[in-house]
Amino acid sequence: MTLPPLSTARARALIDQFKDVPILVLGDVMLDRFIVGSVTRISPEAPVPIVRFKSEHLRLGGAANVANNVAALGGRVDLVGLVGADPTGDRLREQLAAAGISIDGLVQDAARPTTEKVRVVTERNQQVARIDYEDDADCGGAIEQTIVAHAARARQHAKAVLVSDYLKGVVTRRTIEALMARAGSAEPPVIVDPKVPHLACYAGATLVTPNHHEAETATHMRIRTDEDARDAGRALRAAARCDAALITRGEHGMWLSDRSIEGSIPAVAREVADVTGAGDTVAATLALALAVGASIAEAALLANHAAGIVVGKFGPATVTRDELSAAF
Repeated sequence: MTLPPLSTARARALIDQFKDVPILVLGDVMLDRFIVGSVTRISPEAPVPIVRFKSEHLRLGGAANVANNVAALGGRVDLVGLVGADPTGDRLREQLAAAGISIDGLVQDAARPTTEKVRVVTERNQQVARIDYEDDADCGGAIEQTIVAHAARARQHAKAVLVSDYLKGVVTRRTIEALMARAGSAEPPVIVDPKVPHLACYAGATLVTPNHHEAETATHMRIRTDEDARDAGRALRAAARCDAALITRGEHGMWLSDRSIEGSIPAVAREVADVTGAGDTVAATLALALAVGASIAEAALLANHAAGIVVGKFGPATVTRDELSAAF
């Protein structure tokens, strides 16, 4: 079954309401650094390409990219995350401030580095190597308490809560349970971009958004057809004890599994440049759509169009309200 399309009028009416909607984003913030160069020969020292440096670019990654997507779509973000006492943390704060995102909810932990992914890529966007600077141990003690306190304050006025879990230490059982403690029909929707090891922690969430591989791992099912996706979606909802699941399936689009509606959402046909960060765009669009009263199906259809736009851009990127509206 394919979900019925969203009309242009309804889509644009929802998108127009995104402006200044308060969204709480809790998760693992990162800085993505791209070192771009040209490759013309192989090193005589080892069988690896020699990259001649051309340029360097910084991008917001992880939960910071989620927050950036919310802001680009017009939302107002409260971002809660963890940074180190290092130059990377300073650069991350600068990038967030430049995007108009408050850094008040960033907690500093001098005992760990700010998570940074350094990608060496060619001018044709081919990745040569990646270096990760990180400490992925769960936060604890006073650091964890401060994160919970920041999240609790921001939650009081948020219209939706978005958890961006990259398994880098911020999303612990205690932090997620603190958000879920009051989750319910009278509370803002909770959207989780999940990781399989934490699946049992997400009980009470409105929506979880695993990708194809995460859904297969979580359910021990192969997903090759819509029927497979339907069965995996139902199993995922049961395992995570959440209201709905949206499985992103790359070129096969998405599968929505909800108590009231199930169905596939075909991918929007566009040239794919880079899928990095597409899940962040999906999560941000879902949060804003649900916050302004969209149904689960309407939110998923909006998110599918947003993903179709962002995969045409290089690296972690954002979609604006105008771009999303024009897609309809």
